[in-house]
Amino acid sequence: MAWRHSIAGRDFSWQKSRRGPSLAVSLRRMSSLLASLGSAIAWLESALSSLAAFVWGPPLLLALIGLHLFLTVRLGFIQRRLGSMIRLSVARDAQGAGDVSHWGALTTAMAATVGTGNIVGVATALALGGPGALLWMWLTGVFGIATKYAEALIAVKHRVRNPDGTHAGGAMYVLRDVLKMPRLGAVFAALVAIAAFGVGNIVQAHSIADFTANRFPAVPGWATGLVLAALASLVIFGGIRSIARVCAFLVPIMIVGYLGGCLVLLVKYSDRLPDALSLVLTSAFTGHAAAGGFLGAGVAQAVRYGIARGLFSNESGMGSAPIIAAAARTVDPVRQALVSASATFWDTVVVCACTGLALLVTGEWQGASRGAAITAAAFGHLGAWGPWFLYGALFTFCFSTILGWAYCGERGMEFLFGQRALRPYRVAWVCAVFLGASLSLQMVWDFADITNGLMVIPNLIAVLLLHKSIAADTRAYFARR
Repeated sequence: MAWRHSIAGRDFSWQKSRRGPSLAVSLRRMSSLLASLGSAIAWLESALSSLAAFVWGPPLLLALIGLHLFLTVRLGFIQRRLGSMIRLSVARDAQGAGDVSHWGALTTAMAATVGTGNIVGVATALALGGPGALLWMWLTGVFGIATKYAEALIAVKHRVRNPDGTHAGGAMYVLRDVLKMPRLGAVFAALVAIAAFGVGNIVQAHSIADFTANRFPAVPGWATGLVLAALASLVIFGGIRSIARVCAFLVPIMIVGYLGGCLVLLVKYSDRLPDALSLVLTSAFTGHAAAGGFLGAGVAQAVRYGIARGLFSNESGMGSAPIIAAAARTVDPVRQALVSASATFWDTVVVCACTGLALLVTGEWQGASRGAAITAAAFGHLGAWGPWFLYGALFTFCFSTILGWAYCGERGMEFLFGQRALRPYRVAWVCAVFLGASLSLQMVWDFADITNGLMVIPNLIAVLLLHKSIAADTRAYFARR
């Protein structure tokens, strides 16, 4: 029944007023709202992409390379101690104060470092920068050893003991307690806690879900996320000891297994290896056409992408690995710093180099594929089991990164809000793992790049201001030995 009445000479229908706008009007409004939202998201993506390119532009890259070179000279080419670094890293002694062994701290740091950058990052560097990018990537690893050593030394030397008996350290404590820059220390801690959700969580979970969907189309992303979240929660709620125990078991298997696959490819195409090495050396200084020949990669591109991807992969100068190093049981900060420095060697000098050479000898770096698809095509040369092998490697790489960065992020949160913030942070971390596998967000990559790049600045300041102390401690240690 329609109720009509008149006000000021005009008729009104009660039923019509209750229905509101017509369906067509509602759809137009919704369409307009969605269009506005899409435009806002597109603008935000463009802004984040531009900001990420600015943060990781020439000034930051030059600052990091300059720091690597400066510390290499200042520390008397500490890279020549590589034998001691490797020997100490496998020593299973439990001397000194700390929460985990040298080996546990090293494998946890490598878990946070060795990830998609070693598969996707190398492939992208070769596709955009040409074969010469591999040489520049390799050099960032060689010289980055000095920076990883220096930042780990001051993190362990100036670490603190928490009320529950655990140890904590990193650039935030050095800036606050030693250099008397508490605000800058808080900024670094906040960047660590936020950046961990990007590169160490959502990006890794999405990479696993995306690769799983390619291998098993019937498996939805949320199902992969649910499994990952459950596995992650079983580990990270146990703290650093639980994380280190899992990483100590998982990391050696995943790295040895992955390197074994790369070596099989290098042996299979051993006749192409000399030409591949020659191509790397020549194109590093002359340039080479990349990506199927439609993109000319000159020397500038080779340098840019090689250095950028190398720094992003090994994280030397970023300040994340020293946070983990501060939890190690050790009698001397220099000793643990030597152990931590070996992570950069394994990550970039070995794993990234083997990935790059495998892509070159198979010729897949010039294909039409991009990112992980390039590496997948290369491992397809191993036969039917090749893609399955790469899937297993990517899964373990990404999952271990989720574990390693969880500890880094929660230490940043603990610095800001105390230990009461650990459990809520871990809950949020597990939820982010699930969401990361369910979503596809390019903005997350850009946001992660921005926060990771900004982390470098406070860490770089701390290392430079304490370079005299770092050099003195190094001389004293080797003089005693």
